[in-house]
Amino acid sequence: MQLKHRPVLALPKTALEKTLDILSLLLIVGIVVYLSMEWSGLPDQIPIHFNAAGEADGWGGKGFLWFMPAVACLLWAGSTILEKFPHIYNYTNLTEANVERQYKNARLMLVALKAELTFFLVYYQWQGIRLAQGYDAGLGVWDLPLFLTVILGSLTLFIIRSIRLKR
Repeated sequence: MQLKHRPVLALPKTALEKTLDILSLLLIVGIVVYLSMEWSGLPDQIPIHFNAAGEADGWGGKGFLWFMPAVACLLWAGSTILEKFPHIYNYTNLTEANVERQYKNARLMLVALKAELTFFLVYYQWQGIRLAQGYDAGLGVWDLPLFLTVILGSLTLFIIRSIRLKR
């Protein structure tokens, strides 16, 4: 029987969820520390936009380098808060028999996406700093397809898992 009201369940985080949270937070702290250490050696004008080939085609002040860590912090904080309320997510065919499994699956999906997005934001930030320092950065034609494949692949896997958990 489908639930009309979604129960609020106190579900402890799994070891995997805790590990992914800690790793993504450490990545953010690490890039902030790295940027702080490299700040004085960075030029006043840095590349802030790249074309499809990974070549810089937009320039701006080095203060822009704080944008991605700020976005990563907001993403991490917002996702962490949202993880605490799996009962507000959108589900189909939620029943008493599958509600706990669906909540856990949805929360793990959010934690995994948070970790993946944080990794990519930190990676692009690190590459941007390296490029500003004059090093050859790995920003190339495969970065965006790889990013999209990982994110969309994860979403697909969790959606398939959710469909299987309806039984």
